[in-house]
Amino acid sequence: MVETMKKNVLRLNETLKALVDEYIMSCEPVSSRILNEKYLRNVSSATLRLDLLKLEKMNLISQPHTSAGRIPTIKGYREYLRLIEPEIEKIRYEGMDLLREILVRNYKDTPRALYYIMENLAKETDQLSFVAEPEVSSGYLAKLDVFSIGENKLIFVMSLDSGLDKTVILKCDNELTEAQLKKLVRYLNDELAGLQIYDIANRVLVEMQENADNGMISWFLAELHKAFMEISDFFIHYDGSINFLEQKEFDDKENILKFMSLLQRQDFLLNTMRKHQSDKEVNVVLGEDLAKGSWLDFALIYAKYEVFGIPGYLGVLAPVRTEYRKLIPLIRDVANTITNTTKRGMVVPQEKKE
Repeated sequence: MVETMKKNVLRLNETLKALVDEYIMSCEPVSSRILNEKYLRNVSSATLRLDLLKLEKMNLISQPHTSAGRIPTIKGYREYLRLIEPEIEKIRYEGMDLLREILVRNYKDTPRALYYIMENLAKETDQLSFVAEPEVSSGYLAKLDVFSIGENKLIFVMSLDSGLDKTVILKCDNELTEAQLKKLVRYLNDELAGLQIYDIANRVLVEMQENADNGMISWFLAELHKAFMEISDFFIHYDGSINFLEQKEFDDKENILKFMSLLQRQDFLLNTMRKHQSDKEVNVVLGEDLAKGSWLDFALIYAKYEVFGIPGYLGVLAPVRTEYRKLIPLIRDVANTITNTTKRGMVVPQEKKE
């Protein structure tokens, strides 16, 4: 009896996986005939029809029209993701050597390296890829440099103890001599070096401004505060390719508008990624977890990575009907490669092949 029940559960699981795989590929409701012919040849058509009814009662699939086949529900997609986890763990993507080379070659220019990564991710997935820059507020300032670059502009270079450099260019309305600039930078390095970026941006510079008794120093501290606030925030970069719009879901203009409204909500996406971060290497947020009814048809698939010990996020935004078997291991391997290739304060050299 127990053995029979176990076989029934296994068969139900295989039926659900087959149905979701076929729907992802075809974007058409899946009939029992297609399942029989392509996936479940050893199951009788009568048994298969009964299993589909059971899956429907469990709210894992639904039938859009009486004469139509079935499609997965959000609950069905979640169960599908659980079922394919063991298979996904075995998949490894080639091309990680190229990714390591990009990271090593551009280790002093993290934004450029991340741009290449995002571009490659978009090409591999045909989805809208994104990279949230490393969130540096938890890092510590090693050194501050400020240079005048003409046309009333200053470039602020913040070097972190991890080895990561962040630069910000700001307009300068006041004339500063080179001697004044050097004196200010020396004073600020004495005061700020070794402090956490978050504390500098949110407390130390505010207090220094309040206590400044010189108009020029007060102005300069205000500009510096802007620079630190700018580097403290996450910022999501999207790949510019529009290939993802070729998917059937985007034949509907309303869906495109909904998708674009989601892209513009960077604060919401960042909070969602933080909220759903788990011990899994890749997190998938879909359906009602995206909080708003108009976004129920989309999925956020992402992983956390670190550059020089500083965390960021990368992944794709896609229709809920998407190639999870391909996307999850790819995003996992890219994120792991970034983290493992860079370590706090150094780049890990590639192992020499024997």
